[in-house]
Amino acid sequence: MGIKHVAPVGVLLAATALLGAPAQARVADAPTTGRPDLRTGVGSADSRTGAGVPDSLTGAGAAAPRAGADAPGSRTGTGSAEGPGARREREPVGGSRLGGRGLVVPAGVKAPPKTAAKSYVIADAESGEVLAAKDAHGRYLPASTLKALTALTLIPKLDKDRKITPSRRAVNEEGSAVGLVPKPIYTVEDLFKALMLVSGNDCAMALAEANGGLATTLSDMNAEAKRLQAFDTVAKTPSGLDKPGQSSSAYDLALIARAGLANADFRRYISTKTDKFPAPKGYYEIGNHNKLLWRYKGMIGVKNGWTSKALGSFVGAAKRNGHTVIVSIMRHDGYFWEEVADLLDWGFANRDKVTSVGTLVDPVPEPAPLPTGPAASAPPAAPAPVSAQDPAAASRPADEGVPIGYYALGAALLGGLAWLAYGLRRRSHRPR
Repeated sequence: MGIKHVAPVGVLLAATALLGAPAQARVADAPTTGRPDLRTGVGSADSRTGAGVPDSLTGAGAAAPRAGADAPGSRTGTGSAEGPGARREREPVGGSRLGGRGLVVPAGVKAPPKTAAKSYVIADAESGEVLAAKDAHGRYLPASTLKALTALTLIPKLDKDRKITPSRRAVNEEGSAVGLVPKPIYTVEDLFKALMLVSGNDCAMALAEANGGLATTLSDMNAEAKRLQAFDTVAKTPSGLDKPGQSSSAYDLALIARAGLANADFRRYISTKTDKFPAPKGYYEIGNHNKLLWRYKGMIGVKNGWTSKALGSFVGAAKRNGHTVIVSIMRHDGYFWEEVADLLDWGFANRDKVTSVGTLVDPVPEPAPLPTGPAASAPPAAPAPVSAQDPAAASRPADEGVPIGYYALGAALLGGLAWLAYGLRRRSHRPR
């Protein structure tokens, strides 16, 4: 082939290379997203996992929480809202003053009574104002206080009159139990009462199985924690039994309690002192483990917990003179009932006298439901004329997404092919 026939081949190769270039450029320019911080929720909405950050469903990459241990970035949070590699300090959920580990008290008032708890929050349930706190976002093992999240998550999902036959696994669950047997003698309501009164781990597992299984329930619990903006909370069990990667905070327990108080069934279960529980032959009585229901005026309830690793934890609410105060404590190494009562007293005495040190945030609003009925089934409206949509559109090519350079390259490619075919034809008719 002569030199004049090489040119069209070069045009063909160049056009092919240029046509492939934009796709490579788009891949190279694709933005990256940052990881959210479990304390502040900062970062991409759909990525909760990453090196050193526990995944809310699987716990991949998470280590067992130490007493007061914080995940990397949990105090300030990092994200990539300003581009790949950008770092920005974020305010902790509820306010900047709640990000510290020490005692936070409003100016001009006496500090709350001393407590051996490593972490606590005192808050006004109605306004959401945090009145005082210590290491509010410190992450600790929650023990059975996590059952408050279990109940709050599952109460709307399960028919309270439904009959349940506990599995062998549920019946044999370790730790505190109400004493289930694998017979269809319990309703969902019976199980919720025993869950919150006597902290039945067997009931927690039976309820999880009624909700579609353990994996489904843990996924639902972590989704509910995220909806509440309880980003310190990672559920690995429905009972609160210690498991690596499981955590909560005094701030999150207060959020969960406040949300629970708005649910009539939740409030009824936690405030019940004694009840009859089904047995194969009749029933037996169970009593609430929350000692303050008998000792503290206006006590509503919620949940206490203890394990050898978590130590003592508690979240509770009381109402006096039309106002409700919430107190949550974590990692207490002794008998805490009197100390909780003292913290509640301080809350009632100061709730209308102080400037808050933070806020219990509201849950994330539920997405608006999709439209239904005649309006939703109506046929789509005919598209408006081009000139009505955009007068300038009439002067643009129909396919605005294809740059004009592609048309030029396509024309060059066709011309080159035609030139090549013409040269080969002339060569085939040349005398030999």
